[in-house]
Amino acid sequence: VMGNSSEFQKAVKLVIDTVSFDKDSTVQVFEATIRVLGSLLSAHIIITDSKQPFGDMTIKDYDNELLHMAHDLAVRLLPAFENTKTGIPYPRVNLKKGVPPDSHNETCTAGAGSLLVEFGILSRLLGDSTFEWVARRAVKALWSLRSNNTGLLGNVVNIQTGHWVGKQSGLGAGSDSFYEYLLKSYILFGEKEDLEMFNDAYRNIQNHLRRGREACNEGEGDPPLYVNVNMFTGQLMNTWIDSLQAFFPGLQVLIGDVEDAICLHAFYYAIWKRYGALPERYNWQLQAPDVPFYPLRPELVESTYLLYQATKNPFYLHVGMDILQSLEKYTKAKCGYATLHHVVEKTKEDRMESFFLSETCKYLYLLFDEENPLHKSGNKYMFTTEGHIVSVDERFRNSLWQDILPGEEDNAEKVKPSELKVVNFSSNCNRVPDERRYLLPLKSNYMRQIDRMVGLI
Repeated sequence: VMGNSSEFQKAVKLVIDTVSFDKDSTVQVFEATIRVLGSLLSAHIIITDSKQPFGDMTIKDYDNELLHMAHDLAVRLLPAFENTKTGIPYPRVNLKKGVPPDSHNETCTAGAGSLLVEFGILSRLLGDSTFEWVARRAVKALWSLRSNNTGLLGNVVNIQTGHWVGKQSGLGAGSDSFYEYLLKSYILFGEKEDLEMFNDAYRNIQNHLRRGREACNEGEGDPPLYVNVNMFTGQLMNTWIDSLQAFFPGLQVLIGDVEDAICLHAFYYAIWKRYGALPERYNWQLQAPDVPFYPLRPELVESTYLLYQATKNPFYLHVGMDILQSLEKYTKAKCGYATLHHVVEKTKEDRMESFFLSETCKYLYLLFDEENPLHKSGNKYMFTTEGHIVSVDERFRNSLWQDILPGEEDNAEKVKPSELKVVNFSSNCNRVPDERRYLLPLKSNYMRQIDRMVGLI
């Protein structure tokens, strides 16, 4: 992204020369997929891109080593999908020995249902349907378990019985990237059923999780807020939201629901302004953190970046600067940036997650770099849930196989990106008028209302 080809080439060579997955190590299937598999695939796509928009990122004598490594890792993750009665994978797998004998039969919706982008890319690059097939089967299994009454999914499921252990339906931890990957799989692969599932899920989220006034920027009532409810009844389960939910305005931008995204983003930004960070869990009724640590998460920055891309409103540059200054002030340590142990006391932990570089820093950098090839090259890019760059490419829209899942033959048609239709709102990116770009995205009385709601005033 920074155009630093020598460092990129050095890093790639280091990985090729020193990394091996032949280790007696038990990993989380979800985290290994989005962090490790995703980065190998993204780097491979960048190296082999004939246009080289970021500068010369080619590697001398490159022989698809990163793709082979990705394949090796994915094969080691495959045992997680075996011996489960539902097709929903085990949450952990040993890279040498397969599923540990003492393995839990419970997994979260996001962990099991957010593997399709990376596994699908791998399948389409290799011409081997296995990986996409198992990931897609897991998504469809989860989808089939949604409530008949509300259409919602819970957050923890038993992979053998299909019984919901966690009945909470929300947009945060345990659920977040499941919804993100329904839409992103569609954007990348053009499979119509992914879009249909997403639209259906989005409609049910709007009907059962959204509270507050109908319109974001007009009318009376409380600001829109997405709460945690019981998946079967739609009744409120608690009065907290978690920081992972801050990804949702960015997802709303991708489908064109910009107005609602503006409102929800403003709520998270108000919490950031109050603490100089986002607490992991915030109780909106008590106006206080329930879980006070902040591990340098990127979700608010990601939504800020996407809202700026959609509206070009300088307000979002101001938000980005605010976040950047808070990170510098409160989290900077001698050898990097530290997790905040407590957002009020600003105590630090000796930990810097990989997503800080992969996402938080990347989205902040791109927010301010208007001339970046990512924005200017004419290529279309999508970010994985871990912030890895993937080109939206014809290669990924053609599957080289016919062995689609049983009973799907009728649905196997492709959809063009322009046919993306979204439900339940009245706005899209093209409707942001020029005069709106130089006003606050939210009317000042609504801004004040949100500030009051989080105890800022």
